[in-house]
Amino acid sequence: MTNTNDETPNPYTRPWFIIAAIIVAIVVVLGVVLGISGIVNSQNQSDDSSQETAPTATGTPSSAGTPPAESSAQSGGSICGLPGQVLEGSLNSAPEAEWSYAGTVGFPTSDTYGPAATTPDGVRNCFQQSPEGAVFAAANAAAQGSNQETVGSFLEYFLAEGPGRDEVLAAGPTGGVDSSGIRVDIAGFRVLSYEGESARVDIALRGSTQGQTVNLSMVYDLVWEDGDWKLQVVDPAVPIDVATIPDLAGYIAWGA
Repeated sequence: MTNTNDETPNPYTRPWFIIAAIIVAIVVVLGVVLGISGIVNSQNQSDDSSQETAPTATGTPSSAGTPPAESSAQSGGSICGLPGQVLEGSLNSAPEAEWSYAGTVGFPTSDTYGPAATTPDGVRNCFQQSPEGAVFAAANAAAQGSNQETVGSFLEYFLAEGPGRDEVLAAGPTGGVDSSGIRVDIAGFRVLSYEGESARVDIALRGSTQGQTVNLSMVYDLVWEDGDWKLQVVDPAVPIDVATIPDLAGYIAWGA
């Protein structure tokens, strides 16, 4: 039973948790971790709020079927010179990808869409400025954000400039997580919007442990900054909109 008198700060309510601990989110939603007051209730409230708005999101991109317009503009050039800048359009099918694993979380790679570079700290970066590049960036963020060994360096790179960035970084990491017996797979995506300099991408993940399975939606608000896709923090308390979803209806299937 949850101890309501426990005065230990709840690390799962900190901004860092929302980005850095996908695996912990899976465990919490499945009810495996129950020892800290308020976790389940706060998660359910977040889920209810997100699910109320989910049906109004663009399940099928409004520009689906419309050929994207390419631009030769160099103002937003890729940080590593990755070609193929696309300033408008969307996706109605899954891009080809090769899949690798970081621990138990798979991530996509492509010579065309990225990641095309890796920092000395192990952060995969440099994605194409295109709808596909934004999807690859978000999917890689889901995987890199769950790696406790490199998440600090990853967030330093991935968070866009602004006051929200400082607040999230100031929260600090929550510490390691026992992910034994837990598997997390990217299962699909939706491009909710794409305007060249910004993108809103919904990544669906499927987590399983102890014979139970849960589907999660993680919505990334991305901006094109310094030649790569970065996360725009609108609300430092919830830098990524995370919610459980009943199924993958409306998502484009994608995964290893």
